[in-house]
Amino acid sequence: MQGINTENKILNIVMVEPEIPQNTGNVARTCAATGARLHLVEPMGFRVDDKKLKRAGLDYWHLLDITYYESLDDFFAKTAGGKYYYFSTKAKHTYTEVEYKSGDFLLFGKETAGLPEALLKQNPNTTVRIPMISDARSLNLSNSVAIGAYEVLRQWGFPKLKNFGELTL
Repeated sequence: MQGINTENKILNIVMVEPEIPQNTGNVARTCAATGARLHLVEPMGFRVDDKKLKRAGLDYWHLLDITYYESLDDFFAKTAGGKYYYFSTKAKHTYTEVEYKSGDFLLFGKETAGLPEALLKQNPNTTVRIPMISDARSLNLSNSVAIGAYEVLRQWGFPKLKNFGELTL
């Protein structure tokens, strides 16, 4: 994006009540590799010291900016004034229709139920979906987070990310 300073942009990924440690570990690795901040909203279906969680995140934990919240109410209280986008299969808008700004929060619900339906009904204009065939129930949570995160980063021109490779002979 020409003319825009993208170096200090902040992307916030929020997992609301995640249940599967491997998914959370994969999301943590995506956040670490992209510089996104990870927000975990309790209750979670595992302990943070879970071996499966650590294994999925591999050795990227030192790169992670992570914040924990006791509940969804606690999250909203501590991030008041933020712009929130709710990822759900129940949305009318697609995730690519949004122009994401620095500091926006992308919220993803738990694997078995998604985000609370009352929350989605209160926020229809900022609830977005990832298109898929009608017979598919949903995508894997960690894949959904990666799709959402990389759309934001694509719009911003991949700030601070190395977007070239080098072959060694």
